Amino acid sequence: MKAVGVTRFGGPEVLDVFELPAPHAGPGQVRVRVHAATVNPGDRFLRGGFADVSAVRPPYVLGAEAAGVVDEIGPGTDTGLRLGDRVMAVVVPNTATGGAYAEYVVLPARQVALAPAGTSHAEAATLPMNGLTARLALDLADLAPGRTVAVTGGAGAVGGYVVQLAAADGLTVVAVASPHDEDLVRELGADLVVPRSGDIGRNILRAVPSGVDGLVDTVGAGASASLAVREGGTMSSSVGIGSSEELRLRAVRNRTAVFTSYLGDTARLDRLRVQVEKGLLTLRVARTLPAEDAVTAHRLLEQGGIRGRLVLEF
Repeated sequence: MKAVGVTRFGGPEVLDVFELPAPHAGPGQVRVRVHAATVNPGDRFLRGGFADVSAVRPPYVLGAEAAGVVDEIGPGTDTGLRLGDRVMAVVVPNTATGGAYAEYVVLPARQVALAPAGTSHAEAATLPMNGLTARLALDLADLAPGRTVAVTGGAGAVGGYVVQLAAADGLTVVAVASPHDEDLVRELGADLVVPRSGDIGRNILRAVPSGVDGLVDTVGAGASASLAVREGGTMSSSVGIGSSEELRLRAVRNRTAVFTSYLGDTARLDRLRVQVEKGLLTLRVARTLPAEDAVTAHRLLEQGGIRGRLVLEF
């Protein structure tokens, strides 16, 4: 099978296409014929040599989410999936399964769910890991309907899902975004939009003087943005948050959303599917590229400014 990975670490140029033996599904597993795999910022950690790859052998195959078709079900596997089902999957590339940048990937059945009806493989691939990360960040914030949440990176892939999920949860959403993204984040469900330039925390406080009940940070805004959280509020991040004395003094709860906390939570993944089918979540593909153009895709990722996700097709 064709796969994209690295045997040495570095920039986009270290990516290469390999021909590898196709894996087969064992008990409790399904094999997915991958048609699309997203290119995420997290993929740079493995490519750059910052991930623990002791559980896998080179070439190290990248990719954390995929979409395709179930083409093999392991013996005794208890799953509602059938051969030929269109599915989406969460993949952890530095584990024994390897990454999603491959024509075939074998996964625990609980990491695979039906793709939203009426979507392309490329669209479906953008949902599993990014959607679960957004869902976890909001769950950690633990805000009741009617409360106010600020979202940094509101136009980004994860941030956009946070905006839409928060709106569906009945929260008042304050999105941090560039002026040219204001229309986009309002369409996604933001009630207020504040600029990302300058002091983000002060920008939010100008819109909500009493402070927001929660903040979801998807871009690493950190301490600056945290000033906008009211005393006793919650801050959660998909990129990691450093603790601070200032947060402690204001009793702001500080949480980090790591998608693996929801790894194997098929029910939550399936709920995201239903929300897409109901029109509550928008799947945004920035651009599709052949798998052989992975270097180009990663260079585009490095340049920034991508709205939606870059997707490799196999």
